[in-house]
Amino acid sequence: MLVNWTTPKHVFIVCGKTDLRKGIDGLAAVIAENYELDLFDDSLFLFCGNRNDRFKGLYWDGEGFILLYKRFEMADYAGHGIVMMPSN
Repeated sequence: MLVNWTTPKHVFIVCGKTDLRKGIDGLAAVIAENYELDLFDDSLFLFCGNRNDRFKGLYWDGEGFILLYKRFEMADYAGHGIVMMPSN
């Protein structure tokens, strides 16, 4: 499975806190129910939880969903993540 991450037509950042314990079905339900967006329209959906150094992504590659998880290791002097997500 090779995915060119520069090709999605749309990238959506889901603002606010999402329960990152959710898997593919749970995150897909969040998009379908709360935002009424087409999950299969070559879009990458990015989610943030309570901590600003962990993210999940959901992407339909034409054959199935890909669930991405990223934990940033960059930290400031206090040991806190330095990535900022937009607020609601």
